[in-house]
Amino acid sequence: MKSVLITGAAGFLGRYTAQFFSELGCTVIGIDSIPPENAPLAHLTAYHNVKLPDKALDDLLRTLSPDVCIHCAGRASVPLSVSDPSADFYTNTVLTFEVLEALRLHAPACRFILLSSAAVYGNPQTLPVNEEQPASPISPYGFHKWQCEQLCSEFARIYGLKTASVRIFSAYGPGLRRQVLWDMCFKVITGHALKLQGTGRESRDFIHARDVAKALHIVAANAPMQGETYNLASGNETTILELASLVLDALNEGCSPQFDGVIPQGNPVNWQADITKLHALGFTPDIPLKQGIRTFATWCRAEIASI
Repeated sequence: MKSVLITGAAGFLGRYTAQFFSELGCTVIGIDSIPPENAPLAHLTAYHNVKLPDKALDDLLRTLSPDVCIHCAGRASVPLSVSDPSADFYTNTVLTFEVLEALRLHAPACRFILLSSAAVYGNPQTLPVNEEQPASPISPYGFHKWQCEQLCSEFARIYGLKTASVRIFSAYGPGLRRQVLWDMCFKVITGHALKLQGTGRESRDFIHARDVAKALHIVAANAPMQGETYNLASGNETTILELASLVLDALNEGCSPQFDGVIPQGNPVNWQADITKLHALGFTPDIPLKQGIRTFATWCRAEIASI
């Protein structure tokens, strides 16, 4: 592949994806509603400040005819999806349809990768969860991502578009200023008590954003692209209590976490992915969680010091 179009290029995973493909020598075109001064211009051949959906995308596709489109745009917040499901539906499901339709009309040979989410599983029946387990979302966000996957299948089966969906589990890395890992680091670094939601026995499957970008390249290059889905994770289960221990060790702090016993609406209890299907395409994660957390903690210290 020579040219890659990234929607949501100024977002957390969009930035990592742009950097990875840029380092491979690809022509990388970014689209986002973020002003250019806040976009990852160093890793982009061109940047288009466009709030999708917009007819400007049609012109871009006709002009650029990209080999791959990686759809990073959209809202990624379970709490916001619960409080405002309409906005979440529009920025995820509707936007995905509009991008697919634009590709169908103006760049039908382009390979399309949807950044979906493990939220489609809800609370899995068994762990590790594989792609054959039925979707059972417990949040509007999970339902809307599942609908996006169905759209990818629709456009693949009916119109012959090359599409695939990757169900990303708990992605992290420098640049992420939300979710549990940031929350832990922020509280410890600023001297606040490490008060956390849940019991500590809840678990997630963490994957570094650099490994996410690597996996996206492998899917783009090797997947059959027939509307199929792939779990994108490390394949390792980590409890929130274990995560807190790794964070405290990375920050050289000795405080103990306190859990409130409350699991927020829409949040799953335990996650661990079976990544056999993605591994068969050639993917193996490079960054162990302990190493990734140390790098993240170092970035957090510098980031918080600058606030």
